[in-house]
Amino acid sequence: MGSFISRMQAVQSPIIPVVGELIKSCPGTISLGQGVVSYSPPPEAIELLPKFLAESTNHLYKAVEGIPPLQTALAAKLQTFNSIEINEENCIVVTAGSNMAFMNAVLAITSVGDEVILNTPYYFNHEMAITMAGCHPVLVKCDENYQLRPEAIAQAITSKTRAVVTISPNNPTGAVYSEEALWFVNQICRDRGIYHISDEAYEYFTYNGAKHISPGAFALSSNHTISLYSLSKAYGFASWRIGYMVIPKHLLVAVKKVQDTILICPPVISQYAALGALQAKEDYLKNHIQAIAQVRLVVLDSLNSLQELCTIAPADGAFYFFLKVHTQLDSFKLVERLIREHQVAVIPGTTFGMDNGCYLRVAYGALQKETAQEGIERLVRGLQAIIGKVH
Repeated sequence: MGSFISRMQAVQSPIIPVVGELIKSCPGTISLGQGVVSYSPPPEAIELLPKFLAESTNHLYKAVEGIPPLQTALAAKLQTFNSIEINEENCIVVTAGSNMAFMNAVLAITSVGDEVILNTPYYFNHEMAITMAGCHPVLVKCDENYQLRPEAIAQAITSKTRAVVTISPNNPTGAVYSEEALWFVNQICRDRGIYHISDEAYEYFTYNGAKHISPGAFALSSNHTISLYSLSKAYGFASWRIGYMVIPKHLLVAVKKVQDTILICPPVISQYAALGALQAKEDYLKNHIQAIAQVRLVVLDSLNSLQELCTIAPADGAFYFFLKVHTQLDSFKLVERLIREHQVAVIPGTTFGMDNGCYLRVAYGALQKETAQEGIERLVRGLQAIIGKVH
């Protein structure tokens, strides 16, 4: 068996557990690593659990695409927040988180050897899913502010391209894409007969008046746009594993085949919780996002003292900053040293496809103001100590 190489050989190892192990070996480390929020689901989510338990058939398999009441609630949310109307051309599939939704999409629209365009820096699980499916990620660089370059995307399309992926607000950069850029990409996809996969997991996290745009709301986009959503971030729902996708109706059979094989149906208890979460008072999202916006300012304030050592691009969304560090050091080595010598963890840019230069993703969603202040100060001191020496 020693010489046997499976398809997984080509897939990168997920970085979060690797950094997690390093953090474990250095107690007291403040993590600016994983992209999660610190707050819990709204009480409404937990209040619906007895309703799940009261009905014994809830322990059996339910519809592959999600329970009807949740479908209805999501349709209403999509209409009000995203301006996406669910009609005869599209439909909703509830998934076990939006990573599952992405995998569903890739397997439904590609054959082995096809290409999917990712903008770099990419979200690592997207690249992993495409590779696992036996397809080729085609990488298109964003500009220096991590905004899309629609012309470059258009040039990267070949006869094997099946989709272009955009993530806005962006993980790992925090960039929010303009309506013009997203419209342009959506049009290119329509003209070339390929899909636009729009990952909108961070849709609620925007600052400085930046506005979240859903390509699925553009006129004539229903037939070629696949929109991905998640409750993990906004509703503090990470471990409940509930996301959903809006897909063209013509993909429903294919997506259901994938989901039925990998999952059968999304966890029904989690779907009940999701139904409750969607009934949370408006203040729930508003207050939590305001608190994160405050933390963001603390982080930004400290990062500004690194201007000699790093380039910090504008980031009006999600809860990330993506730093370009002016050093020859390898980003993973730098991450290791920051954890071991300065008790602060960030994620190396190589994970996001940034092999040229040293980049770090700083996540601030999971921190209270005080911890954020301390964590960022450790990062600043660490970079000054490690990189400053080299300068």
